[in-house]
Amino acid sequence: MQPLAHVILKKGKEESMERFHPWIFSGAIDRIEGAVEEGDLVSVRKSDGKTIAYGHCAIGSIAVRIFSFGENLPGDDFWKNRIQQAYKLRESMGLTDAPDTNVYRLIHGEGDGMPGLIADYYNGTVVLQCHSVGMWLEREAITEALKAVLSDKLVAVYDKSAKTLPYKADIEAKDGYLYGESSVGEVLEYGNRFKVDWLEGQKTGFFIDQRENRKLLATYAKDKSVLNMFCYTGGFSFSAMQGGAKLVHSVDSSAKAIELTNENVGLNFPGENRHEAFVADGFDYLQDIKDKYDLIILDPPAFAKHRGALAQALQGYKRLNANAFRQIKPGGILFTFSCSQVVTRNNFREAVFSAAAISGREVRILHQLSQPADHPINIYHPEGEYLKGLVLYVE
Repeated sequence: MQPLAHVILKKGKEESMERFHPWIFSGAIDRIEGAVEEGDLVSVRKSDGKTIAYGHCAIGSIAVRIFSFGENLPGDDFWKNRIQQAYKLRESMGLTDAPDTNVYRLIHGEGDGMPGLIADYYNGTVVLQCHSVGMWLEREAITEALKAVLSDKLVAVYDKSAKTLPYKADIEAKDGYLYGESSVGEVLEYGNRFKVDWLEGQKTGFFIDQRENRKLLATYAKDKSVLNMFCYTGGFSFSAMQGGAKLVHSVDSSAKAIELTNENVGLNFPGENRHEAFVADGFDYLQDIKDKYDLIILDPPAFAKHRGALAQALQGYKRLNANAFRQIKPGGILFTFSCSQVVTRNNFREAVFSAAAISGREVRILHQLSQPADHPINIYHPEGEYLKGLVLYVE
């Protein structure tokens, strides 16, 4: 690695770097020495010229994403060593050789010291998503590092970055295999079988981040009538069935998602008639289901992808949860989530609390949920805590 330019910070603006925050905002930069383009490796220097970090430059308010702190230039084995650290962390969690689970997040951006990079492991296939041009330019080196670290546990590496790269970068990226090839796969999560479509599906193909919350749901599902809103591929639905639910309804606005949900239910519970799926708008469906369900899951897509949409998003969460509070059976359980990074834990709680007040129901918190351990949060980067959830008891 060799930096192509030097980013010189304004005096006093190095404080966040000294606290190991991995983002440099454009307003903190005094000048750039040397020619630089989107994604280039740059050194970051204090106003006195001392090098304090290395990262990838970017267009926008986040001007540099730091992946290495200190004076020393990262060496040729940097990505291999960093991925090895990430793998060892998952190994310590028991995820890399679990007999009933072969899907997990291997690299979680800033949480693993690789800002802008997501890598999910699906039973031998690693699906990459680059959210920065810098990481996209490193994709071949990262693939070689994955091959070295995972060895015979790696069948293929698929790059799915075409829709996640910054649109301002004007990069004509195409999704495709960087190593090997594999068909749309089947994975295990706590013994449940899922078909994962990383070619056409959302995100990298599956919402791995709800794994532990799906497991928790199963403990509440026995003999319950369950509604899984925004079901996508039906993960919460068959966790409920696994837990002994007497009836499960899955709802999503995407016909493709409903098709995959039905397929996944058939894999795990062939011939059973406890499950039914519907193509419908989530807000519309919740308008008239009075006392039909005693367990409801609300796991909508991100309502706010940037701060400018925050106020509208909070109104959406309030309206959605108020409808659920009004409709759920007395003594019901509500699992409710936000996956919007710009929505803080307090933002979400306040929206849900307002919804409870509007509904006039008595509500108690049973659990406060977050993302699982293979989606680690860098303690110096609290923005990495994106998934928020509450399990609520509704009188």
